[in-house]
Amino acid sequence: IPLMEITHRSPQWYTGAKRVLDIVCSLVLLIVLSPLLLLAALGIFATMGWPIIFTQERTGRDLKPFRVVKLRTMVRDAEAKSGPVMASEEDPRITPLGRILRTYRIDELPQLLNILVGSMSFVGPRPERPAFVERYVEEIPGYRERFRMKPGATGLAQVSGSYATTPERKLKYDLIYMYHQNLPMDVQIVMGTVRVVLTGRGAR
Repeated sequence: IPLMEITHRSPQWYTGAKRVLDIVCSLVLLIVLSPLLLLAALGIFATMGWPIIFTQERTGRDLKPFRVVKLRTMVRDAEAKSGPVMASEEDPRITPLGRILRTYRIDELPQLLNILVGSMSFVGPRPERPAFVERYVEEIPGYRERFRMKPGATGLAQVSGSYATTPERKLKYDLIYMYHQNLPMDVQIVMGTVRVVLTGRGAR
């Protein structure tokens, strides 16, 4: 970790190119996928009622908070009694339709708005909730390092792990990506994400 703090510097051209690609691709996908988003929204309204959109505070680059946008997949007020709880693969709070949306990552599509405004990128560490970040920063050595870059809608940890992957192991994937990140690697991760979406597998 100390060596990485000294040596890790993303080339300026790469950072600029990645931002341009984020803007262009998120705009195109929002337009192309709008029928799917509308269909999913109608399904949520018919089976679960309001609200359709779910926003939640996450921790972004430099530990700054932002609100991530998703389609609602859980029962209303799912954490009213329990407080912040990590979702599990067989989480009883997830509705039948919500389980389908989660399996094929359709609930994540509104995050294209987060990418468009710049709070997220297509590829990067998964944005975690502040309550979990505070705990992991205290318990896991080097966990703070993952916040030196924008969180991503997908990442190396998401396409390489599963629900059971521990935070420590996910951090290793995040650090590998941070140190080796480049455009071909980003393309490889996005293609891996497509495979995960089509098969309904992978980490969240």
